[in-house]
Amino acid sequence: MATKKVPATPTAGHKAPAKKTAASQERAESPFTAGFLESQRRLLVTERQKYVKSADSLRAEADSLVAEREPGDVQFDEESGEGDTLAVERERGLTLSAQASAAVEQIDAALKRIEHGSYGICIHSGEPIPEERLEAIPWAIERVEYKTGSL
Repeated sequence: MATKKVPATPTAGHKAPAKKTAASQERAESPFTAGFLESQRRLLVTERQKYVKSADSLRAEADSLVAEREPGDVQFDEESGEGDTLAVERERGLTLSAQASAAVEQIDAALKRIEHGSYGICIHSGEPIPEERLEAIPWAIERVEYKTGSL
């Protein structure tokens, strides 16, 4: 009769290190208390409202610059001589509006991470992001050392 080999199990103190993959990081559980997560959720919702309002008003302002302009209008300014300052101002407004919209997308992603229980986990290391960083930038997705490239 053939004997069946049973794989050896590691001893209690010798666990094999877990590999960190993108999929496992998404399933990582948030290490934060329910109270902290709720305060972060409220902060994210408030910030989202501010950024949406800012994006909308900047876009409306940029669009109004075009609506008020007469075809062929060219403005002159003291520093650069002939130039189209309305076009520059419109482009600036559109750029700032796009940046505000990008922040809204990051905030929405952070709110989803709270819902899924993975909020506050660094996307690179799988380690918790310090509360202080999350309080300063509630939609942060990485620890400072990864953001600054010091690792």
